[in-house]
Amino acid sequence: MIGVALVVVFPLILLHRYLGRPWDRWNYYGGRWFRRVGPWSALVTPRWRFEARGPIASINIRNPYVVVSNHESFADMLLITHLPWEMKWLSKIEIFRIPVLGWDNWAAGDIGFKRGRGSSARDAMIACRERLDGKMSVMIFPEGTRSPTAEMLPFKDGAFRLAIEAGVPILPLALYGTRDAIAKHDWRINPAHAIVEVLAPEPTAGLTMDDLPALRDRVREKIRVARDQLRDELAREGTD
Repeated sequence: MIGVALVVVFPLILLHRYLGRPWDRWNYYGGRWFRRVGPWSALVTPRWRFEARGPIASINIRNPYVVVSNHESFADMLLITHLPWEMKWLSKIEIFRIPVLGWDNWAAGDIGFKRGRGSSARDAMIACRERLDGKMSVMIFPEGTRSPTAEMLPFKDGAFRLAIEAGVPILPLALYGTRDAIAKHDWRINPAHAIVEVLAPEPTAGLTMDDLPALRDRVREKIRVARDQLRDELAREGTD
């Protein structure tokens, strides 16, 4: 079903990509068509219950923000798209090579990079900065990859360096419950109740690179605490 939805929206994303310029340079509206695949997929998957919470209505995503989240599963993307915003996603280049899905990523204006290649990472950060300068928020998983265990991985510096250099706030997201929805290296659909929670923005105004480690660690701890609270809530739900 997800594949069918990706095929259906591709012409719409492509149409907006080319006809929306110059007034919609980064294809905000085409990207919104792409992200709608996530809520639709959860809606037609009886074994999934996905929800978004937090101060969603107070967030002006065209502010813009560097949005960061912990990373559990491929299904994180389907969960986060329940938020009613368009953000351009930083993804490994292998995603762009997946038929249909990769075409949609490209047409929507998402940003690909190759892991382990410094020049690719630098080019990706330049592309992210261009989108921020164009009032388009970007979405980054600062762990860099999905954690193989229930513990969060250390956060990398890139998202926080980008936010400081661009002078834009960090918008943290905490999520829990997707780990088994689509397990790593396994495309089977499993039962899941998953929640993404929007946390308070973290300002970067006046910060320098000397402040980066403290900012990174502060945001990571904020996400970890919120994620653990979501974990405990869903665990209590499972015992009721």
